[in-house]
Amino acid sequence: MKPEFRKIVKLNKMTERSSLLRELNNEYVFEVDKSANKHTIKHAIQDLFKVKVVSVRTMVMPGKIRRMGRNEGKTSTWKKAIVRLQPGEVISMFDNV
Repeated sequence: MKPEFRKIVKLNKMTERSSLLRELNNEYVFEVDKSANKHTIKHAIQDLFKVKVVSVRTMVMPGKIRRMGRNEGKTSTWKKAIVRLQPGEVISMFDNV
């Protein structure tokens, strides 16, 4: 049974660091489901964007405490995946940004 890949890859992260990674190393940064492992992330990216993935690095980004006046809250913990593609492969949706 094939997992639902759209639920694994939630959204792409566009920051200065991710733009630099994309230009220098052909790496793309995504926010992924916390329960996803490297193998499912790799298959999801290959299936969704029709590219060849070389490696996947994952890290869990801890939530931060935020204040709004007197009130204090915590942002949720999320998982980040840095995906390296084969040389010559690109994800076309990032070219417009």
